[in-house]
Amino acid sequence: MTAPAGIIDRLKTLARTLKTDLHALSIAARDPRTPWAARAVAVLVLAYALSPIDLIPDFIPVLGYLDDLLLVPAGLWLARRMIPAQVMAEARAHAAANPARLPRSTAGLVFMLIVYAALLGLLGWWWLRRIHAGG
Repeated sequence: MTAPAGIIDRLKTLARTLKTDLHALSIAARDPRTPWAARAVAVLVLAYALSPIDLIPDFIPVLGYLDDLLLVPAGLWLARRMIPAQVMAEARAHAAANPARLPRSTAGLVFMLIVYAALLGLLGWWWLRRIHAGG
């Protein structure tokens, strides 16, 4: 069963918009008029979006894509709200005029590896506490 053509076209448009917004966010994050808190959120969103490793791997049915469909747009929304409107408008105009292929981020990879290591550490700590409490 295939999806209707209208849905496919809307998804392609959404993907292009998301790519342009990520490019604009990277431009806005480097703008000196952007507050440091907005830069920090933008860097986290970009690191996650461009990282080759997801918080929930894509091979896990449904959940694997939900993080991409929810976390990245939510992070973009938050970052856009924190960045001054004038800065974001200029960044969007620049991104639209100069489309770029978004690179994979080494910093994003490192960030996600640290998150995974922290989660594994917490899981191990919790498991050891359960073993020692029960033993």
